[in-house]
Amino acid sequence: MKSFPWGRVAFFVTGNTCKFDEARMVLAEYNVATAMLRVKAVEIQDDSVEEVAKVSAIDAAKKCGLPIIVEDAGLFIEGLKGFPGSYSSYVYRTIGTKGILELMENVEEREAYFHSVVAFSSPDEPPRCFHGKAEGKISREEKGSHGFGFDPIFKPLNGHDKTFAEMTKEGKNKYSHRALALGEFAEWYTSGFQK
Repeated sequence: MKSFPWGRVAFFVTGNTCKFDEARMVLAEYNVATAMLRVKAVEIQDDSVEEVAKVSAIDAAKKCGLPIIVEDAGLFIEGLKGFPGSYSSYVYRTIGTKGILELMENVEEREAYFHSVVAFSSPDEPPRCFHGKAEGKISREEKGSHGFGFDPIFKPLNGHDKTFAEMTKEGKNKYSHRALALGEFAEWYTSGFQK
């Protein structure tokens, strides 16, 4: 096992405890402990999920003086020309899942995907990004009480026709965009940054 300057710990900058719990479970599979840091990092508005994550990571690393990760994700709906995309958090806060279902009332093309970017940065290193994508479709109604955000209306492919909100955290992490991006990060992190 290689030695790490900070131990086998990932400092995750987020205020979202559901997101943190998902990350903690995924990273534990790689024997990486996760510490949640509540740092008010800048969050820009940009068409690119990667750019949003990068800028937040740089700002958070400067503010706390530690190597950190941040995660940003967007829901891209084919029938709405990729909306809400990187603006998903704002759209969720303003119109929520019900608003998206209303927009899609007469839309037959329901294919969608979540794109997640985990950005790692430290005060003296540029950010490095890791990606995950979960393909699926938008359901016709909200289902389930687990998860958060758009989970009640997103059915991943091969998810046995369940929304993310109908799955346990363990079940969701089998298909999740966030779990894929975190897994990619963890493989790099535990390799001692060789790649």
